Amino acid sequence: MGLNERRKVEELKRDTFPARVLEIEEICGKAIPYEIDWESISDDAAALNFIDNLSCHRLNMALRMICQDEMGKQAVREGVKLVKLKNVKDAESRQISLTDGVLEMHCAYALGTTGMLGDNEIRQYLEKHL
Repeated sequence: MGLNERRKVEELKRDTFPARVLEIEEICGKAIPYEIDWESISDDAAALNFIDNLSCHRLNMALRMICQDEMGKQAVREGVKLVKLKNVKDAESRQISLTDGVLEMHCAYALGTTGMLGDNEIRQYLEKHL
């Protein structure tokens, strides 16, 4: 991992992810932390640049739709305890799961929108599994 990648990882840890946790708290009434598989992403500058927009922003857009009412907010508060993000190498390896309160999303961040899970896809998955 080069200097630029180390700087970006530090920025994500210090600023980006804590701000996204606060945003989730504003949306549903509960702070839901992120756990990042740093080993899968820390050597990929493009992926590091896209992770916030392609996962955090998309998840929050999905949560805004789900949390339009108290029933949706309660479902999220009770059903999601942790969000795990992992970088994968190709779009075919993308996946989403919710198991025991852990929402896990695997995206090919370096591929931009081709490698992401869209907010409607995330919303539909969560609505089905919450």
